Amino acid sequence: MRRIILKEPAHIAPFNEPARDLRVQNKPLWLWQRDVLAPYVKEEREYENWHEAHQKETEPVESFVHKDNLFFDSELIDEFIRKAQKGHRPVRLAFRADDPAVAMHVRPLTHSLFEQGNLLLADMWYLPKGVAQDVEAIPLEIDTEARERGYYHVPPYMATDFGDLVYELPRKAFVLVENWVHLFVADILFGTFAKSANVEDRINEEWRYKLKVLFKSLYEQKQVLASSEVVRIGKNANIDSSAIIHGPTTIGDNVTIGAGAVIDNCVIGNNVTISQGCQLMLSVVSDGCFLPFRAALFMTTMMENTMVAQNTCLQLCVIGRDSFIGAGTTFTDFNVLGGPLRTVGKGGQVEETNLLVLGGCVGHHCRLASGVIIYPARTIESDVVLLGEDRRIITKPVRYEDSDHHPHRDKYPYPRLYPREDRV
Repeated sequence: MRRIILKEPAHIAPFNEPARDLRVQNKPLWLWQRDVLAPYVKEEREYENWHEAHQKETEPVESFVHKDNLFFDSELIDEFIRKAQKGHRPVRLAFRADDPAVAMHVRPLTHSLFEQGNLLLADMWYLPKGVAQDVEAIPLEIDTEARERGYYHVPPYMATDFGDLVYELPRKAFVLVENWVHLFVADILFGTFAKSANVEDRINEEWRYKLKVLFKSLYEQKQVLASSEVVRIGKNANIDSSAIIHGPTTIGDNVTIGAGAVIDNCVIGNNVTISQGCQLMLSVVSDGCFLPFRAALFMTTMMENTMVAQNTCLQLCVIGRDSFIGAGTTFTDFNVLGGPLRTVGKGGQVEETNLLVLGGCVGHHCRLASGVIIYPARTIESDVVLLGEDRRIITKPVRYEDSDHHPHRDKYPYPRLYPREDRV
């Protein structure tokens, strides 16, 4: 099968970078897509748009076409391609408009889902005789098989109904990445959180797998959730004996984990240092990151080569690559005045996120001083420096023009690496 990739040139704020280059599950999105599709694809080609694809793709070759800003997992691809090939006709991926996972987490902040009756059509096609069949494609509906998971009996002002702060986690994940919140959804909700739900369901539904996990824990003399069946550790890892690691967790090569650290349902990349007393839950820490003592992450993504200093807690946040978060910096995640949080969406407009609890987002190559307080759902653009001298409370999105380093260029010689699309 030939894979046809259609580029989406729009940049994702505040990173100022196309979605394909941003990380999910510790991989660039383009590499995640390639790995998921590898069992089906023999060759791939990339085009700027449909017009170029129609001009250059004249052969009637079985083709799989998709935009490069889509996050999907192998379960969704397996079902989509299996049903499409069985039908022997051109199809386009579709979801019910009331599919819980899509309606609650994907549709907010999304502007590229095409509505057709009670269906939402995504930018993914199976065309058995080549791209010329795209106009003939009919919707192929996929059920994400969402399950409710979350936190129950929390204070009712933090929840939607009856004090339950819950999410809809799919078995077949799909996210159209058009906003930084979609990265949070793809990496945390539909990534680490959904993975843990899948393991829980498998243990409950498959008695053979349940026995396998139990026997492995008995053989290794470890707690059930700490056995090698659910905790995968790479080469040359240096893990203190007092550290607590619960699965499902994946830890890469050359990782150092200090005394008293607690890691629960996480993805840890290669060459990562997690020092004494750090606590990580439902988070993704990419390659080359550094967490000094008592740093804490909850449902947070850190892209590569980033540092979060001591006594800092990030909750439901997304942090770009090569950034520094100073000691004691606080990312608040709840609006005490109530109501769903809003963030910067397409065209710089403020839009509803459909989330009552949500942290902030920091772009690439940022430097944040110690003791800064960032309000919920606020964004800090790539290349920004916050010194914390005149403002320690961030109540609005911070653009590059608002950075504190401009009067100190002689002391901060670093160039701007991630300009906005409208600037050079």
